[in-house]
Amino acid sequence: MTKTLELSKVLINLLFIILSVLVVLPFLLVIAVSLTDEKALSRDGYQFIPKSFSLEAYRYLLDAPDVMIQAYGVTITVTVIGSLVGLLLTAMTAYVISRPDYRYNRMTTFYVFFTMLFSGGLVPSYILMTQYLHLKDSLLALILPVLLSPFNIMVMKGFMSKIPLEIIESAKMDGAREFRIFFRIILPLSTPALATLGLLISFSYWNDWFNAMLYIDDPAKVPLQLLLVRTLNSIEFLTTNTEFATQLGIDLASFPNNSARMAIAVLAGGPMLIIFPFFQRFFVKGLTVGSLKG
Repeated sequence: MTKTLELSKVLINLLFIILSVLVVLPFLLVIAVSLTDEKALSRDGYQFIPKSFSLEAYRYLLDAPDVMIQAYGVTITVTVIGSLVGLLLTAMTAYVISRPDYRYNRMTTFYVFFTMLFSGGLVPSYILMTQYLHLKDSLLALILPVLLSPFNIMVMKGFMSKIPLEIIESAKMDGAREFRIFFRIILPLSTPALATLGLLISFSYWNDWFNAMLYIDDPAKVPLQLLLVRTLNSIEFLTTNTEFATQLGIDLASFPNNSARMAIAVLAGGPMLIIFPFFQRFFVKGLTVGSLKG
């Protein structure tokens, strides 16, 4: 029996090692391709070890470092502010509808859940942001649309529903008011769910480029993702219009087409991959303990 359990553990660990390798290898290939000379890519294809090392793709993308740094600054600002405020509002909303002594618990929960199924649509959202809120070319236009997610609220509600009501009642008997209970008791107990949802919210802000495309025209407020999307579109335009590229004096044979695409992926996703391991220990626990509950 013991040998069978040990063998099953070895097989499970081996399976997860294989899955981990399959997840990591594509990203390593992306990094390797981004550091490979374009002519070598055309000749030898994608390889994990570059035969001809080149930083031309990064030179092309970082040709104007001030623009890239400015875009990083906008994205970091929006991500930090949006994640903190969004996480606070998500926790406050979830706490209210998770309280069994809240009279309109079911009605409010259904209202939140209903918005997961139906939305106002793109045109009404655009009119609201530009004509009524006047947030065109404002960083708030990048923060508000992603601020609250009904899915995140339901996950947080499922977590907070597991907190015994007796703890809250005991705190009330000691003279604590609702805000004190929420900030001093509920939030510390909800750390795994807060870390998990904070990571998900930050991913949403970091990867968002569509709202910036709709609402941002000022070059000084363009976030990183939109800047990289425009760069990618420029690369595609040059590679598909050879006559225009020739008139500009661009040698398409050495132009970093494929390597630049991979470099864009590294620049866009690299910072979040560095941050993710610090929250990994909360991630699985937060999702499992905070599973959906009616």
